[in-house]
Amino acid sequence: MIHIYCGEGKGKTTAAIGAAVRMAGYGKRIMFVQFMKGTYTGELEMLMEQRNIKVMRCDRQYGFFRSMTDDDKKNIIHCHNANLKYIQWNMKDFDMIVLDEVFSAYNHNLLDRELLREIVDDYKGELILTGREAEKWFTSRADYISEVMKVKHPYDRGVKAREGIEF
Repeated sequence: MIHIYCGEGKGKTTAAIGAAVRMAGYGKRIMFVQFMKGTYTGELEMLMEQRNIKVMRCDRQYGFFRSMTDDDKKNIIHCHNANLKYIQWNMKDFDMIVLDEVFSAYNHNLLDRELLREIVDDYKGELILTGREAEKWFTSRADYISEVMKVKHPYDRGVKAREGIEF
């Protein structure tokens, strides 16, 4: 089934990680792929310690789309597409695939959109997609959609992301 965690609120990645950890607890194999993220986050240590969770992401942080250079965009597209090709060739080996922040990469044309759609249509396990703006093409295929709404966030007051909470 296809799960979507979308919206402006905090907790989309956290929900996806929770589902992955739950699945891993039953001995299932999970591929956890992060798009648009490259810096260290606390959850990575826990995920990578699990023998049945494979974590994939780009090797560095490129920042927000609006601040990316043309070279940054080329590099991140290359990374994202390499990860998508890996997924396509190996998806049969995994019971769950998590594509974290994939809607941002998709909406900014920072990946092969047709390849992503093929993966969504072809994958036979549990597929989790996260990000802010889920296109109707994805929502029409989803079995679960949870929208995380931001009511209030410290960032709105200028508070920077805090270790252990936002990263």
